[in-house]
Amino acid sequence: PSCKVFFAKDPLKIVRAQGQYMFDEKGEKYLDCINNVAHVGHSHPYVIKAATKQMELLNTNSRFLHDNLVQYAQRLTATLPEKLSVCYFVNSGSEANDLALRLARQYHGHQDVITLENAYHGHVTSLIDISPYKFNQLGKDSKKEFVHVAPSPDIYRGKYREDHPDPASAYAEEVKKIIEETQKNGRKIAAFIAESMQSCGGQVIPPVGYFQKVAEYVRAVGGVFIADEVQVGFGRVGKHFWAFQLQGEDFVPDIVTMGKPIGNGHPMSCVVTTREIAESFGASGLEYFNTFGGNPVSCAIGLAVLEVIEKEDLQGNATRVGNYLLELLDEQKEKHPLVGDIRGVGLFVGVDLVKDQQKRTPATAEALHLIYKLKEQQILLSADGPHRNILKFKPPMCFTMEDAKHVVETIDALLTEMEEATGMKTENNASTNAQCKTKTTEGSSQAEGANESIGHMNGAACRQENGLYSKKCSLSSKRIRT
Repeated sequence: PSCKVFFAKDPLKIVRAQGQYMFDEKGEKYLDCINNVAHVGHSHPYVIKAATKQMELLNTNSRFLHDNLVQYAQRLTATLPEKLSVCYFVNSGSEANDLALRLARQYHGHQDVITLENAYHGHVTSLIDISPYKFNQLGKDSKKEFVHVAPSPDIYRGKYREDHPDPASAYAEEVKKIIEETQKNGRKIAAFIAESMQSCGGQVIPPVGYFQKVAEYVRAVGGVFIADEVQVGFGRVGKHFWAFQLQGEDFVPDIVTMGKPIGNGHPMSCVVTTREIAESFGASGLEYFNTFGGNPVSCAIGLAVLEVIEKEDLQGNATRVGNYLLELLDEQKEKHPLVGDIRGVGLFVGVDLVKDQQKRTPATAEALHLIYKLKEQQILLSADGPHRNILKFKPPMCFTMEDAKHVVETIDALLTEMEEATGMKTENNASTNAQCKTKTTEGSSQAEGANESIGHMNGAACRQENGLYSKKCSLSSKRIRT
């Protein structure tokens, strides 16, 4: 019962996939806007060929020397700042983040970790402990003493918003306060860990300059900065290969973790760090070994993925299609009072649905209803965030402008249907900023859908009284042109 599926009310059986499309057992084709794992496209022939060719020759562990391991490490570190030069190959994002914590704690012998509100870093015990997205579901006493939670740098819903003169510094100061408080209590910070852009936390893009200031505060007390790129790395943001690079060339993490897209669906992941941290880890006397990490087949697949990203200009595609998608979604924000905020970079985009644009009341049931309606139109999209009201776009990188146009046109039609069904009135003339009438409904299909679980959705968050109403106002979108 703890293992959930997408669309629990009417789950899909997928039997094959190609590019950005998935097919069920009846041959019906679905446009996949969810799978950031099938990074270069489902069943990519070049990746399959590389895997098959190596599997025919050898697959063994890294106790034996093999060229694939060295070549892949060289190609991977070439995408990173120079000081990030040592690779540990593992099998999943969870395993990568767990190892990153071990590296950080060994470095200066400190134990405490600063994490962010709504953060999710993996499913193993050490990571549930530092993932408020998970441990908050267990009750108010579930947070461990060595874990410290800083405010999410969310300038739409967070403590410091888009009207703040310097939200990056303000959010960083919150981390500094945590550090000072822990020191007073005789505790020592081992690491600050953050996704370079929060995914499960609601497609949150930190303000530029935030990571630099946090890293300064954390390093001053002997801690390290861990950038979790498991969801957002490998060119998804467009112009940059890594999402942490959005902060600027002057920011370099101490440890970077990778997973999901690294193997295009093959189970592999990596931790990259500095030589200094790696040598400190080795000095512990505790040998590190991973049975499957760095095996020849995984490395052949990893190399193939990097080559496809380059040969097919998938970063350029993420920029072009991502910017087009943001433009189309911005138009929906002007038309539909349910759309509160549009934010994203490249092919990592969030649509924040609200019941009231001024109050920014999360439209949880409405988001879930929309997800199910999109499925009926053979479009797969998910909803997440702390209120499960954020539509998440993170499709395969081969997603096209035609795909973007099709999805947004479908969303437009469905939002119009929802507004008409509930008697919602909208003002299309944005310059008037006229207030719209309010009407609530009970027993609607949205409310029924809200009792369903999607993915790892916390059902309790969805069982809310449904109501659609709007007060049209002008809010700036958090968009970064890539």
